[in-house]
Amino acid sequence: MKLKQRAVIVGCNINNDKEFLSMMKELSKLADACDIEVVGEITQKLQRVYSSHYIGSGKVQEVISLVNENDLDMVIFNDELSPSQIRNLQKDLKCNVIDRTVLILDIFAKRAKTKEAQLQVEIAKLQYLLPRLIDFGEHLGYQSGGPKFITRGSGETKFELDHRKIKGRISALHVELEAIVAQRKNQRKQRKKSGIPVIVLVGYTNAGKSSIMNTMIDLYSSSVDKKVLEKDMLFATLETYVRRIKLLDNKSFLLSDTVGFISKLPNQLIKAFRSTLEEIIEADMLVHVVDYSNPNYKQHIEVVKNTLKGLGAENIPTIYAYNKVDLVKDEIKKDEKGCIYISAKNKIGMDELVNEIRKRAFPNHICCELLIPYDKGNILSYFKYNASIKSIQYNVNGALIFVECKESDYRRYKQFENLIKR
Repeated sequence: MKLKQRAVIVGCNINNDKEFLSMMKELSKLADACDIEVVGEITQKLQRVYSSHYIGSGKVQEVISLVNENDLDMVIFNDELSPSQIRNLQKDLKCNVIDRTVLILDIFAKRAKTKEAQLQVEIAKLQYLLPRLIDFGEHLGYQSGGPKFITRGSGETKFELDHRKIKGRISALHVELEAIVAQRKNQRKQRKKSGIPVIVLVGYTNAGKSSIMNTMIDLYSSSVDKKVLEKDMLFATLETYVRRIKLLDNKSFLLSDTVGFISKLPNQLIKAFRSTLEEIIEADMLVHVVDYSNPNYKQHIEVVKNTLKGLGAENIPTIYAYNKVDLVKDEIKKDEKGCIYISAKNKIGMDELVNEIRKRAFPNHICCELLIPYDKGNILSYFKYNASIKSIQYNVNGALIFVECKESDYRRYKQFENLIKR
């Protein structure tokens, strides 16, 4: 059995950041997701990081002692390291040195299943590697352990290749990705033409977006095969899944599940996944899923808000779904305005969430009374499938229906309203 690699994590608390401790805990979880055992932690309070080694010389000596005493494989830093910092640290620590970005890239590489996600991850990996190529090449002896995000995949991505080949590979990947992106854009264009509202699930990683998607499918679809991967782990979903949800009153919307966000999400990944994240930008409405059981949920909300702002999606109408209420030990006060409290896994509060979606996603639905002649049975069938018929009466002239329908359908069949008045 292969033994877990062992590491110490290192972080700088800049200007007494109140969120620093939770960030370090998250770093430990990221390491665990990469099958790395964290056996120690070293922190330092600073006004700014040291440009040469990230931490001060005294802390460097502490790290060296901890590495030697415990025979550790690597040291993991909480922030993205510069090429010179990597070079200096590996020279002094004489072991593998990686940062938070490497861990996230490695998790993405493991989770990517579709061709599009794999291309996006590889582009992000190479963009991270490019400015650090010389440093990694000089320290081959210390790169045998840790995540293999650099060497995983085709031989062309190995770090001994020069900048020209890396840039060429990135260009080739972009060309390949563009073909998929064009197809995705066409799909979005078709969805817009259909007039069906597009609602996108967003949130911090592992907040329960996929659980909401699957519960919606359970409640409103008979197709179990349309379910998405749902797992209690970081970045379970990297692909964008779109499912049509048809409510009991025949209102339909498209529900999209997207990649989760995280603190200090690498810029390379945001750029590489731009085409996937465009699903968010073009949404009619967002459902911001929050893991209410997480003590740092307020911090997570801010991270997601800031990421959405960076994407230009901060002004899209948003419903806040506070998920995992079944795991909250304290009494839920429900004092957050505009929030729905749910447990997607246990189907608690889902009716309330659906009602809020129904109320806000279908403002152009109107109620009207139409008289459908018996020789227009196809129109009556259309309303039965695509609208909500509140009542129906059959008389000598046809079927008199009181219906809630899309405004476009009302305009299309307004002539049958006039039949009543004759």
